[in-house]
Amino acid sequence: MASLNVGNLGEYLREQRRNAQLSLRQLADAAGVSNPYLSQIERGLRKPSADILQQLAKALRISAETLYVQAGILDERSPEAAGTRSVILADPSLSERQKQVLLQIYESFRKENGLDADPDTGSAADHPHTPQDPQASN
Repeated sequence: MASLNVGNLGEYLREQRRNAQLSLRQLADAAGVSNPYLSQIERGLRKPSADILQQLAKALRISAETLYVQAGILDERSPEAAGTRSVILADPSLSERQKQVLLQIYESFRKENGLDADPDTGSAADHPHTPQDPQASN
């Protein structure tokens, strides 16, 4: 299990909060956490759960994935995959739950096509065990 990079996460959160022109209290209220807890996260003293990170991301109007990367929960992705994720996460017509479900489906398709490790190293055709499109043979 990856260790959380709480120092950098705290600095990043503080920067995002200031960019959003929110006080510590305002962000804590919007994310549903206590002021002292948020202060401890920002100072690198606490390791927030993925759920808390998602609440903070929603309150800051940034992608939860960005916070997961900052916290060391997720690895940074290829530009191709990151672009797709960014578009999904930025769509204002989708709820947070819908965005997360779409991302899970997207990841499962990439994994099924053998693109889960490094999307730049090959295509589905390079993976002989990847199921082929049944419509292609008709």
